[in-house]
Amino acid sequence: MSLTDSSPAQIANAASVASRNLAILPRADRNDALDAIHQSLLQAKESILNANARDLSLAIKAAEDGQLSQSVLKRLDLGRPGKWEDMLQGILDVRDLEDPLGKVTLKTLLDDGLILERIACPIGVLLIIFEARPEVIANIAALAIKSGNAAILKGGKESTASFHAISSAISAALTTTAVPNAAIQLVTTRDVIASLLECDKHIDLVIPRGSNELVRYVKASTRIPVLGHADGLCHIYIHADADPESCVRILLDSKLGYPAACNSVETLLIHQEALESHLPTIASQLLEKGCSLRCDSASKDSLLSSLPADKSALLQDAVEEDYDTEFLSPILAIKTVTAPDNADDGMALSLAVAHINAHSSHHTDAILTSSASVARQFQASVDSACVFWNTSTRMADGMRFGFGTEVGISTNKIHARGPVGLEGLCIYKYAVSGCGQVATDYGGSTGKKWKHERLGID
Repeated sequence: MSLTDSSPAQIANAASVASRNLAILPRADRNDALDAIHQSLLQAKESILNANARDLSLAIKAAEDGQLSQSVLKRLDLGRPGKWEDMLQGILDVRDLEDPLGKVTLKTLLDDGLILERIACPIGVLLIIFEARPEVIANIAALAIKSGNAAILKGGKESTASFHAISSAISAALTTTAVPNAAIQLVTTRDVIASLLECDKHIDLVIPRGSNELVRYVKASTRIPVLGHADGLCHIYIHADADPESCVRILLDSKLGYPAACNSVETLLIHQEALESHLPTIASQLLEKGCSLRCDSASKDSLLSSLPADKSALLQDAVEEDYDTEFLSPILAIKTVTAPDNADDGMALSLAVAHINAHSSHHTDAILTSSASVARQFQASVDSACVFWNTSTRMADGMRFGFGTEVGISTNKIHARGPVGLEGLCIYKYAVSGCGQVATDYGGSTGKKWKHERLGID
């Protein structure tokens, strides 16, 4: 890794050259680099956390002055319980994953002595633009090296000291490995993003990680493909037959486990028949832990009649805007799913799905139900990257999916979707091996016939 203040064109060109060398490095060399990074970060823990503390001190003041959101402040804190350990473990988890490169995923006998193969290969050069989240540098470096991609990283000013400390440790580690120095570059020049987004000749994919303003700016400012999501507006729908005890545990985890996360639930949809049986306990637990509830009229009326006065006084009236808001804080919007009289059970499910598809950011949405058929219908109908049954929306995470770590979560519908790990950073190429055949040998009434025989993959 290098900390660079070169011009955007020089940075992109150097990364492009390095990517070709990195792509052909043996797996052992790439894994050795991850070992070196892990060890270097471990040895530099004190200096890195001290640097992060300096960033936090400035960020706390900026938050108090209204210049920085609380959600960004929380993401900045590398000393939060478990965060440092997760960052280091993520590097080892990526190291231990199967090598994604060189895999043959299709093999076809086109004709005798003429074989087609589809082979996994790196995308090339990644540009990662991120805010806060100092652990992103380690995550991206590990995933990029393992998948054979070069990476250019540009972080936000709110975590400058953390970035420099982590980058210095990674840079020192990579000097002892076979990974080219320019394969991982941290850009230190200010106001360079716009110029980097114009380097479509050398940069193959942009991954923005941060606010919805950042993601929308990136998508509107480049011809380079963009992988990411602008919002994490996640839903949970409680069907009438859901297990009440599980509902409480799942809602508490989904909303309050880490409210600033993009996989935190923002809207609770609840079947009208579950208002009295399920909602009071859920609401009581959430209110007790400091969560604000913004209720539609049906859910509020139900709670007013079931909660003690000290808690029911805390309920707020929801407005339509609440169902399109990513709060990133302990606030939950609640909406009742009311099916017409005499409607079958599928009508309520259809109404819930329709609301989610209209208001979701297509990140992660979940259903709580004891019916497998209802759950499968929900998972088939909801148009989101992650669709869950009887589990927390917070499960939408690369580490929890077994990807080691992730470069981000994509709501795109091409190439990669959901938590993006090693496989999401690979593409493929077609290799055809022959023995002198030419295209004009085939076709027409007198030409040779194609065999197109699918072969087994070794």
